[in-house]
Amino acid sequence: MESRSSSTPHTWRITSERWLLLFFLVSLALLNPWVRGDGVGYYAFVRAPLIEHSFNFAQDYISANTGFREARLDARGQPKEFFRTRTGHLDNHFTVGPAMLWAPFLLVAHGGVLLARALGSHVAADGFSAPYRVAMAFGTAFWGFLGLLLAFRLARQYTGDVWAFLATVAIWWASSLPVYMYFNPSWWHAHSAFAVSLFVFYWHRTLEQRTVRQWLVLALIGGLMLNVYYANAMLLMILVVEALRDYAAAFRSGAAAKAAVLQLVARHFLFAAITLLCLLPTFVTRYIVYGNPFATGYGAVQNWAWRSPYFLAVLFSSEHGLFSWTPLLLLATVGLVLFRWRDPRVGTPLLAATLAFYIFIACYPDWAGISSFGNRFFVSLTPLFILGLSFFLKRVSTLFRTQRAAVATASVVLAAFMLWNAEFMFQWGAHLIPPRGPISWSTMIRNQFSVVPRQMATHFGNYLFHRHDLMRQIEDRDIDQLKKQSAP
Repeated sequence: MESRSSSTPHTWRITSERWLLLFFLVSLALLNPWVRGDGVGYYAFVRAPLIEHSFNFAQDYISANTGFREARLDARGQPKEFFRTRTGHLDNHFTVGPAMLWAPFLLVAHGGVLLARALGSHVAADGFSAPYRVAMAFGTAFWGFLGLLLAFRLARQYTGDVWAFLATVAIWWASSLPVYMYFNPSWWHAHSAFAVSLFVFYWHRTLEQRTVRQWLVLALIGGLMLNVYYANAMLLMILVVEALRDYAAAFRSGAAAKAAVLQLVARHFLFAAITLLCLLPTFVTRYIVYGNPFATGYGAVQNWAWRSPYFLAVLFSSEHGLFSWTPLLLLATVGLVLFRWRDPRVGTPLLAATLAFYIFIACYPDWAGISSFGNRFFVSLTPLFILGLSFFLKRVSTLFRTQRAAVATASVVLAAFMLWNAEFMFQWGAHLIPPRGPISWSTMIRNQFSVVPRQMATHFGNYLFHRHDLMRQIEDRDIDQLKKQSAP
């Protein structure tokens, strides 16, 4: 598809991507290869088949972090029968998509461990030892970075490399993504950002004329996107808006209307059929675990807040509000709205999908994400936020006399957002603020200026060089806070 921005030298494009790659390689020092909380369930779907050759998750329960174990193991240290499903399997309602994306990395790690053991090493081939966890964490970071790169390549088509580059780096470090790309890599969020980026990128690439083969590829990507996270179904609103426009155009085509409409119906049917076929990993695992391919393991949807959605709370609550915790995303959303007016053909479907996703999360009973940095569900929309922010920056740049002044000002402002987010993430990770429930803004702001600057350097050194001990301390604090919250 032709670029809608002024052409940028090819060398500058390569330089931008090389800088992004360099940032990624340096950021790998932040990888935290632990399996914790919800991540136990996600990781179990790759570990158990690889090591146990079954869906027996008992060892995953037993080897989980303390907070996970205390709620699920009995006095003998065995999984409670309460967590057994009617098929005799342990409950695992988490999606299988992340396991699919981890599989190549875990297979390499497992092969390396088996080879090392054959040569005399004593590293455990149980899926829990360091090589497996490092492979899992690296896989998460890899997919997260690939999603960022795809989002950058999309955004630069409309705003040029400079603004796309700044927006990509800013969303990367001033949103909830770093927590789930590095600190909690066993969760689904970075995988979802990648899958959505791939879907949006390929949809946009084939927008002008999509062949049957391209519809097939788009359906394969859509299936992966839904296997990773069910709520990503809201991103299919992109195709709904596109279809409404295409059907309207077909009906206006006169004598060729019938043939045009039938062709659209056939291609949409193909997309739906292939997408459902790609959901077989989800259906099969649900059937094995729950005895029903359509069981999700989550609460009934009729109990959701359909009549009284949490519209304002999702955005502005002290309990993980999207804009109150990650304010840069407000500018990105404004940019997405402006982009819709600039290019309705692309902007309208993307904005409609964003709105559908927002309404869906606002109706979800656990809209705040329980233990969440910011509203973690919206990490899925990372590519849309990058496009929106890059367009916002480009529009604001017209207020400056020179582009150099605009870039310098934007760089300083975005750096401030990233620093604020880094300090906020530190507070959340170190439990200076509650990881669950509402927080005190006065305490949070006071910590940002007085407590965090004194503690952050020491804790960062511990994170780099004494991570195991630091993670144990964080886990102990988390358990203490849970006990305080549950105390009468």
